[in-house]
Amino acid sequence: MSTPLPARMPSRERGVALLTAILLVALGTIIAASLGYKTVLTARRGAGVFAFDDSLLAAESTEALAGYALTESREQSPQFDAPGQLWSTPYGPVQAAPGVTVAASLQDLQGRFNLNNLVSAQGTIVPNQLAAFQNLLQIVGLDPKWAALMADWIDADSVPYPEGGAEDPTYLSQTPPYRTANRQITSASELLALPGFGAARYETLAPYVTALPRGTAVNLCTASGPVLDALGPPGLRQYSELSATQLGQQRASGCFPTQQDYQAAFNGQAGAIGTVAMTPGDVGEQSSYFLLTSIVDVGSDEFYLYSLLARQGTGQPRVIQRSFTPD
Repeated sequence: MSTPLPARMPSRERGVALLTAILLVALGTIIAASLGYKTVLTARRGAGVFAFDDSLLAAESTEALAGYALTESREQSPQFDAPGQLWSTPYGPVQAAPGVTVAASLQDLQGRFNLNNLVSAQGTIVPNQLAAFQNLLQIVGLDPKWAALMADWIDADSVPYPEGGAEDPTYLSQTPPYRTANRQITSASELLALPGFGAARYETLAPYVTALPRGTAVNLCTASGPVLDALGPPGLRQYSELSATQLGQQRASGCFPTQQDYQAAFNGQAGAIGTVAMTPGDVGEQSSYFLLTSIVDVGSDEFYLYSLLARQGTGQPRVIQRSFTPD
């Protein structure tokens, strides 16, 4: 007796079975690809976290080195802080650990114009500092009108400065609207809050301004030519005509200009901005605030850390602010 042959599957059912198999293979491929992507992404994220932690540890080591350099420099030259001292020498790049390279440099922030000095402790605009900022803006090729706007941004009242100031009504008309700070600023980048100031003007002015505690004096030994001239009589250009190289050569042997040099350079007019006399605390030859820039390479990743160091007297400098951007 012969065995009957199995019935052949209808063509429609064979098509459905083939389509189902294709869908299952596609679904399995998608799931496998998704799992593989998530695994790689998790590994990459973990590597990034470890690299970030390593970079912070390495940057903290440069902060310790910067503190040592500042302390040694003060002990060796207690009268002034100037280029050529230990603190001004760039560090690295050196290999701090396998696969980790660090480099660092210090800048004296008191070699810049302190925007917070535009306003007194009572919250009112200081005329001689406003005139100095107007002078600085002109020296670097910007309109001096921005000085009154910045001073009004910081001062405590809500009344616009008579000569080109602006308060809340001006800022509330912007898109989106916002209010004035009416307090000390923590970053010079707040200049960008002024209506129409823009990034191009900020890039021009940024090397010459800073935001430090109110009452911080400009260090004549480290200030750039434009800042030195900004503190002098309007229209007189004694130092801004010197190139950075020429100014550096003058400072190779120590502080330049000293306060005596500075007075002599303006023929007895030093310390006068317009008709308002500057107080002795406006300028000096020592600094308390420095910006440390740390660059850390971990594998193929590069990290930047900006640390604000404060040094009071002969004490150990301490970090009072950290940021991942220079401003």
